[in-house]
Amino acid sequence: MENMQEPKGWSPYIAGALTGLLLIFSVWVAGKYVGASTTFVRGAGFVERTFAGEHVATTEYFKKEMPKIDWQWMFVVGIFFGSLIAAKTSKSFRWQGVPTMWEGRFGPNRTKRAIVAFLGGTIAMFGARLADG
Repeated sequence: MENMQEPKGWSPYIAGALTGLLLIFSVWVAGKYVGASTTFVRGAGFVERTFAGEHVATTEYFKKEMPKIDWQWMFVVGIFFGSLIAAKTSKSFRWQGVPTMWEGRFGPNRTKRAIVAFLGGTIAMFGARLADG
């Protein structure tokens, strides 16, 4: 077996410090804390408005969280592109259906992984929205 060294990612200390600076900058400039859950709700509103018409505008919840593109939506788009750039620059980017650690514990079944990931994301999103985050 070859001695292949795992690609080294970013330092968690530097990434954490940069995230902290981003949080300070966000509050200073926009007067709001960094968050993403509202963006997913607004994205769902965009999709619903596209297929169901203006029914979204009359929904009680969307009167408060009307679907729109704002700084938070741009932040979520930036998360995607930022993580892609970080993975490419650290040479750790790879297409992988089942992470190595998951496969070692639970096996290589992609369907099982997808179901658990979806359920975990649903629970996390429910909690974030319940906390109005």
